[in-house]
Amino acid sequence: MPEIDTNLIENKLPGFLKEFSTEIVSTQDYRGDLTVVLSSGAVRKAIAFLKMHLKFEVLMDVFAMDYSKFEPGTPERFAVIYNLFSLSKKRRVRLKVFLKEENPEVDSVYDLYASANWFEREAWDLFGIQFKGHPHLTRILCHNEFEGHPLRKDYPSDGYQQLRRASPSVGL
Repeated sequence: MPEIDTNLIENKLPGFLKEFSTEIVSTQDYRGDLTVVLSSGAVRKAIAFLKMHLKFEVLMDVFAMDYSKFEPGTPERFAVIYNLFSLSKKRRVRLKVFLKEENPEVDSVYDLYASANWFEREAWDLFGIQFKGHPHLTRILCHNEFEGHPLRKDYPSDGYQQLRRASPSVGL
């Protein structure tokens, strides 16, 4: 059973534990940076709480990971990780949500942080993670004719795909 350090959460994120006690799966503190693993349904509400109430003004990064060949095993194949930073408190927090292999999906936070727009598009393009409510989830790194998601562990390492026709990007 994963461990939840309630004192750690309350010291670093006052009020967060009270608001999300049933949604927290585990916690970890590594070199002073807190990682909170949440259930996938709570991530949008948790990020809004961190921004509005605890003054985490900057979404530094959103990225995905494929844990399919990771030892020891993880609860699900995919994870989406959100790195947030508070300028006023000079503190970082990392939120992680695990997603099922079939239809990996999580709520978008693009309207809370403008930077999430491109981060979420990158995670979709490279891993196939769906962000519910994202207004323009299109390819950002791979060409429009590309089939599949190249950073998934099951994508063939020799999966070369030739670009058949180059056309200017539309709608960026």
